[in-house]
Amino acid sequence: MGLKFESSSQPNYRKDFEVGLVLHPFWMWRNWRVALARRGCGSNSAGCQDGLLWYKDHGHHVNGEFSMAVVQANNLLEDQSQLESGPLSLLESGPCGTFVGIYDGHGGPETSRFICGNLFQHLKVFATEEKAMSANVIKKAFQATEEGFLSIVTKQWPMNPQIAAVGSCCLVGVICDGKLYIANLGDSRAVLGRLVRSTGEVLPIQLSSEHNASIPSVRQEMQSLHPDDPRIVVLKHNVWRVKGLIQISRSIGDVYLKKPEFNREPLYAKFRLQEPFSRPILSSEPAISVHELDPNDQFLIFASDGLWEHLSNQEAVDIVHKNPHSGSARRLVKAAMQEAAKKREMRYSDLKKIDRGVRRHFHDDTTVIVVFLGSSGSGGRSPVLSVRGGGVNLSAKAVAAFKLNTTPQ
Repeated sequence: MGLKFESSSQPNYRKDFEVGLVLHPFWMWRNWRVALARRGCGSNSAGCQDGLLWYKDHGHHVNGEFSMAVVQANNLLEDQSQLESGPLSLLESGPCGTFVGIYDGHGGPETSRFICGNLFQHLKVFATEEKAMSANVIKKAFQATEEGFLSIVTKQWPMNPQIAAVGSCCLVGVICDGKLYIANLGDSRAVLGRLVRSTGEVLPIQLSSEHNASIPSVRQEMQSLHPDDPRIVVLKHNVWRVKGLIQISRSIGDVYLKKPEFNREPLYAKFRLQEPFSRPILSSEPAISVHELDPNDQFLIFASDGLWEHLSNQEAVDIVHKNPHSGSARRLVKAAMQEAAKKREMRYSDLKKIDRGVRRHFHDDTTVIVVFLGSSGSGGRSPVLSVRGGGVNLSAKAVAAFKLNTTPQ
């Protein structure tokens, strides 16, 4: 039986909600691992911890080098992330490459943790079935992950109905056979740095489509999908929100806005809609794009919106381009935190002293993965690597013990 902890009061920013959290022993074990990691640097694969900042400054993946960093703001870290390098299917003869995932949770950490433990495994199963990587493989993996989390909500609803109001953005990048696949739900972002050889500059190219009600085209999409609902998007406290509740229009989870049977008591009144709905308000359909990698493509920045709230695409690309590869992600996180401190007229050194929970008043959980394209996406066979952001790197046995029996047949 899980132990129940009530989340401390948090400012109701953007996507965040106050809900009861059910932490199962597996989750508690993961948090203990994080607490132990805070003592400093672990093994080369585990990364290092500096207060609320976790980082892995440098590593090698199939297609080049990478750098990762995560800074915590919430009482419980709601961001999850992973980098997987090597086989992208269950067959030795199947596709190889690099998988990157950024999962920006809201309302609690359950959904982002579930995605981190299941999405890549679903992708490998579907890539095995198709014997190749494709946009369809990624789409199926997203769908299977959404269905898996729905089964969690269905099972836990009688004991913990607030889990219906927990969800996550989901940004995925896959580099395989010279192609880059980008899939996104929500408002995390992937930006490519492309070299202009005539000038030596590196230009930012945003690759992901975002699903945030602050974007006019997203509001228009919601209004066209729900023409009979004049309040499908509402300007509330100067922020556009879907049904006045949430800024994003697509996600994994957030079942209370997808299935009417979960938008009722005993769900907290602030999440319950006054009028019934017959079709999903939020979507779990990812926006997927496929890009042929070019020799001038230098690196990719994958980050949750905690970074992009404080840095422009150009600023982020300049920071990576003008500095050594090692520590790129940590450098970006620091630049964003410095900007967050500046906006509140305080010093970065003072911001670093503020503890988690209270820190959420100043910035969001922020995750950054920088992937350098050193071998032009050649899809070589080594090295095989699996890194989880936050320093929690689980053995295959531990991950298998947790995973639901939702593997597609």
